[in-house]
Amino acid sequence: MKVENWNEISNKAMQWTKEAGEIILSSFSEERMINFKSNPSDLVTDMDQKTEQFFIEKIKSTYPTHKILGEEGFGDEVTSQEGTLWIIDPIDGTMNFVHQQRNFAISIGIYQDGVGKVGIIYDVVAGELFHCIVGSGAYLNEVALPKLNSVPLSEAVIGLNSTWVTENKRIDAEVLAPLVKAVRGTRSYGSAAIEMAYVASGRLDAYMTLRLSPWDFAAGILLIQEVSGVATNLYGKPIKLLQQNPVFVGKPVLHDEILHHFILKQSADHE
Repeated sequence: MKVENWNEISNKAMQWTKEAGEIILSSFSEERMINFKSNPSDLVTDMDQKTEQFFIEKIKSTYPTHKILGEEGFGDEVTSQEGTLWIIDPIDGTMNFVHQQRNFAISIGIYQDGVGKVGIIYDVVAGELFHCIVGSGAYLNEVALPKLNSVPLSEAVIGLNSTWVTENKRIDAEVLAPLVKAVRGTRSYGSAAIEMAYVASGRLDAYMTLRLSPWDFAAGILLIQEVSGVATNLYGKPIKLLQQNPVFVGKPVLHDEILHHFILKQSADHE
């Protein structure tokens, strides 16, 4: 295994992330080129593509042996976890970027041989940089994030898109409905990266979704684990790094309570 200087890599990644954020902010007054991928809700803009290409140029010129898995497809064809891998979402929350010009983030997870090393989520408009070097704690800008303490279910606020409690192809809508009634409230911000950063910082107590790609969760799960949070798939199994997963992250104890008393129990009842 190659010995990497993770402090240096983290510092460069954060510097490039802030530079990319400035480029995105300066583009707000420009007319956007907007297309969609799989459906009209799955948007991609010229800035998504330009931002990913910006990172690729920076990374490849500085760390030529590193591989890049990017949402927009300009990186490498990644088929294994071997080596140092950057997993990048240049703009997570593109619909928010297009319609609101807020509530979107740059997300970067850096792994070595499948093991997380650096996590960065940058809420560009808010100027909030969530970051960690695994084993050294997580930070919001330069302030250390405290370890997460659990909360009673009745006082919990969870991130959950309403899609999953209406008729859909991925889960029986009745499975999560009792959970929605049991918690204090639900929120949906339209950016998985921001919602995971909010779990890491205690603004949300849990977050779940039925489908995330590697670039959506690679950074967030590292931040959450650094503050003693729990990150699994929706059914309590390990998240597989290079494929789509249903993802469930949350505070300790609360994660287990929700998993066993709502998701697994309700799923069994509906089999």
